[in-house]
Amino acid sequence: MNSFQFFGAIEQGLIYGLVAIGVYLSLRILDFPDLSIDGTFPLGAATCASLIVAGLNPIHATIAAVILGGMAGLITAWLSTHLRFINLLSGILVMTALYSVNFRIMGRPNIPLLGESTIFETFCLSLKVPFGAFWRIMPIFILVTILGFALNRFLKTDVGLALRATGNNARMARAQGINDKRMIGLGLCLSNAFVALGGAIFAQINGFADITMGVGTLIYGLAAVIVGEAIIPIKKISHAIIACIIGAIFYKFVIATALNAGGFFLLSTDLNLVTAILVGVAMLLPDLKKAIQS
Repeated sequence: MNSFQFFGAIEQGLIYGLVAIGVYLSLRILDFPDLSIDGTFPLGAATCASLIVAGLNPIHATIAAVILGGMAGLITAWLSTHLRFINLLSGILVMTALYSVNFRIMGRPNIPLLGESTIFETFCLSLKVPFGAFWRIMPIFILVTILGFALNRFLKTDVGLALRATGNNARMARAQGINDKRMIGLGLCLSNAFVALGGAIFAQINGFADITMGVGTLIYGLAAVIVGEAIIPIKKISHAIIACIIGAIFYKFVIATALNAGGFFLLSTDLNLVTAILVGVAMLLPDLKKAIQS
């Protein structure tokens, strides 16, 4: 693995760390399998890219992408809590609808951002540093660190505890006077906002937004969560957030190493196969640890 691949794995790992945090919020905190994530990721990319091409400041374009992502999460929650749709069906419906929405936003299957100003170029210009691999990672690292710290603090507040209680036992939460419908809406809003932010950053750092770039996003996020939990023992919320980020980076390193090792006879088209094997091994690790310890 050369330096370009090394920094690229860290770069992509940090981006998918945001996706992993979103998956963690919906799946682990709320116990809500939200499949709309596969549509929210390209929604963030499509919104951000379209606004940047239209001449909007990249920071404002990124914020707009996050807002739209949060709104998509609210729609999923509304379908589940008010229309009584099955959780899986709610996510599938929103994911399906977002494919057309994303196409409408972009007006075409993909949008290139070559030559357009992004938050990374703005960051490098403000610090008067070269636009290299290391300096592209820094703003993502800073952003992920700040958001991870803020989310950790939020989940320890009264509202955050109510959110966690709703996911743990909705009936008991209602008995304690918690509006579980609002908590589900808030949780899915935050979850999809994180995913949309990941999509917006992905589009800017890779220089394009594509209508199909959300395929498998949920699997990638889930893989990062499972791998992270297998690596880091989860005793606190802060540990879980760190595990999501570490898991995403480790996952990208494993994928890059496997696909660049000629001895494994793997091709770039084997990405989903490697992902499935990695997730399966990660899910077996806790049982293997118990078996070894016993």
